[in-house]
Amino acid sequence: MMYRRYRVPNTWREVDRLQREMNRLFEDYYPARVRRAPAFPALNVWSNEDGLSITAEVPGVSPEDIDISVVGDTLTLSGERRRDELKEGARYHRQERGYGSFTRSLQLPYMVDVNKVHATFQDGVLNVELPRAEQDKPHKIAVKSA
Repeated sequence: MMYRRYRVPNTWREVDRLQREMNRLFEDYYPARVRRAPAFPALNVWSNEDGLSITAEVPGVSPEDIDISVVGDTLTLSGERRRDELKEGARYHRQERGYGSFTRSLQLPYMVDVNKVHATFQDGVLNVELPRAEQDKPHKIAVKSA
């Protein structure tokens, strides 16, 4: 008896091919000069009932060039990354690091005590501690029986 071999299609290979084709379509439709750059600086935000901790990656920025403000429930980080100074007669072979002014705003999940906000800077990472406003913290209400 002769068995006929059937070729089973590799589904994942087809999915990969489809994704490559879709990416190519988007590359053609949205050229590199139109695509948006990722938000700068990149942020991580942690919260608990006592407050918020925010870290921001700001390599190449000195602490003196960073401004932090809190207005209402909005935190704004702004600053400037300066352009590298070239030595006389030098020219760029490749330039990938960006420079210039930046601003990043973040809506906070609750009001913070602006008088107790503090920030530290180490190894290109900005750490901002924002304690929750006392009047905005949840309070337990005792229930009395009548």
